[in-house]
Amino acid sequence: MREDPDLPVLAAISAGGVVGALARYGISTAWPHDPPAFNWAIWTVNVTGCLLIGVLMVLISRFWPEQRLIRPFWGVGVLGGYTTFSTATVDVLHTAPATALLYLTATLIGAILAVWAGTVLAEAVVRR
Repeated sequence: MREDPDLPVLAAISAGGVVGALARYGISTAWPHDPPAFNWAIWTVNVTGCLLIGVLMVLISRFWPEQRLIRPFWGVGVLGGYTTFSTATVDVLHTAPATALLYLTATLIGAILAVWAGTVLAEAVVRR
């Protein structure tokens, strides 16, 4: 059985995705890299996106748990369009082995620590 799509949620995700993708494009254009080198722009985008996801989840759970379009717009749309782990994966495949290992490790550890830091920082600010 097929359900009708939730158009407001799809519109929120689409609008947020445009905003996030444009922000990522702006950063990667302003901070270009040579393909065999470490892609600092995409690494920064992914780590800051994870930090913001941690902050966003705390804010949603504390202040807007009943707002059904905030998470699709900001979480799935903006931050989903902003971060790009697929680009990081392609970058790893096109770099020298030592750089690829460093890039992969720094992305994984940086992303996990960024979500944790965003959550902890947001919780500390919210408790004040």
